[in-house]
Amino acid sequence: MASSSVRARSLYRSLLRELPQRPLSAPSLVQQRIRNTIASQPQGSAQLEMDQADQYVQYTKAQRMYTTLLERYNPGMEMDEEERVRLTARRVGMDLPDDFIRKNKA
Repeated sequence: MASSSVRARSLYRSLLRELPQRPLSAPSLVQQRIRNTIASQPQGSAQLEMDQADQYVQYTKAQRMYTTLLERYNPGMEMDEEERVRLTARRVGMDLPDDFIRKNKA
């Protein structure tokens, strides 16, 4: 019985870590709902809900890591085409002519 309450607190903290940061004085509706759901569950009958919450925490951690790695290893993803071409030319030791840059901006 004590281990399930420890697991519930641990899952609650993990879920809150994955949500966007908010001040403790003003919890969001999602935080309140999670807290009420965990607090209202009888100690022994919440195994399925605990497993689902654990899966959700693992999923959100994996998604956060995926986004971080995608941004890290694809830095040109947010660039426009002209900037990408300019940086590619500079990578191989060339600079684009000024006429090319002015023509594309006009």
